[in-house]
Amino acid sequence: MSLTHTTEISIIGAGFTGLSAAYELLKNGVSVTVLEAEDEIAGLAGAFDVGGEKLDRFYHHWFTNDAEVMQLIDELGLNDRVTSNLTNTGVYYANNFFKLSTPWDLLNFTPLSFPDRIRLGLLALRARRVKNWRELEDKTAEEWLKELGGENVYRIIWEPLLKGKFGPYAEQVSAVWFWNKLKLRGGSRDKDGGERLAYFKGGFVGLTDALAEKIIALGGRIETNNAVTKISPQGEQWLTTTAKGVVTSKRVIATTALPLIAKMVENWASDDYIKSLQRIHYIGNVCLVLELDRALSETYWLNVNDPSFPFVGVIEHTNFETADTYGGRHIVYLSKYLPTTDTLYSMSADELLEYALPYLQKMFPKMQRDWILAQHLWRAAWSQPIVEKHYSQLIPAENGPKAGFHICSMAQIYPEDRGTNYAIREGRAIARRILKT
Repeated sequence: MSLTHTTEISIIGAGFTGLSAAYELLKNGVSVTVLEAEDEIAGLAGAFDVGGEKLDRFYHHWFTNDAEVMQLIDELGLNDRVTSNLTNTGVYYANNFFKLSTPWDLLNFTPLSFPDRIRLGLLALRARRVKNWRELEDKTAEEWLKELGGENVYRIIWEPLLKGKFGPYAEQVSAVWFWNKLKLRGGSRDKDGGERLAYFKGGFVGLTDALAEKIIALGGRIETNNAVTKISPQGEQWLTTTAKGVVTSKRVIATTALPLIAKMVENWASDDYIKSLQRIHYIGNVCLVLELDRALSETYWLNVNDPSFPFVGVIEHTNFETADTYGGRHIVYLSKYLPTTDTLYSMSADELLEYALPYLQKMFPKMQRDWILAQHLWRAAWSQPIVEKHYSQLIPAENGPKAGFHICSMAQIYPEDRGTNYAIREGRAIARRILKT
């Protein structure tokens, strides 16, 4: 079936950015078509079914100070679906578990000497005093963290997490990226120092579904399973060629990964512009999701600071959202960031489970294979942009080289990092700027 038609604005990508932009434009009477390559919306916030309930493919939560997403939820009348809980955070190091949820836990973190524990505690306070992030742009995270906390604190706490998150790119990561992480987490603590996080009942896809319903009610179109192959200027209009037809519009907003956008515009854009879209590197992610018949631990978020362990974190989701939600099944996420050329990236769910199980059983000696009721594997090739030094100079402009072409992707969220809160903020912001013109 041909889906050739005309609209005022074409939006490529039905993740939180694209849907938020569409919602904002439609509220103001601008016709919109959203084009999505996958067979369902939500992007990295996609979900699957467990025990009759939607579960996020990749683990998600919000911080209590994520104002943009909370405002959108309020506008959609969905406040009753938001839950907020204190969370248990821990560290696995040298074959031991350590709780790290409160300042008191920090003082009892014995892998560090007492002076280093004090340095670690002060590090977060000193980081939050930084008001101008541009002062950090010419430093790597490694350099800055060593300055603030010393060699031992870096080696035991931060280096394993940086390597687990960015793999071969760890030494290139900017201090700005890490500064924002420390600032954000600090702002989500309660008066007693505990960290409170928020979740959306029915998974994050529940919010994208509600947003999509609103978009359609306002007269917008969302076309799934309809990959964009080419974006071409034609006079004062734009032709967006898809698998099912051509959409003609006055403007185009592309929200997908920058290298994908580069392929869409290579028929007309200059070599320099294409190179600028390809300059920012990304790292992929594999997420093995286990359904268990019992809990592994009482910890929600376990940072793995053991370099021999292949996963950066063990996230026991049902220590945050009750197991009753998923028919009594306990949900565990094993996350690994890696280049898409890595052997692990191409493994099946069964193969990755066989690979991971000995590490899990070393960590949790009582765990038996028959605890596992099911396993699921999800991959994301464009999971995380690599935020290097002077990243602000690498980000492509929102307005493209020809009038009417715009980019609004997770790689342009800076100094903050990618995340649904900022995807919503940027999607609505670009819509508002377009409306002014």
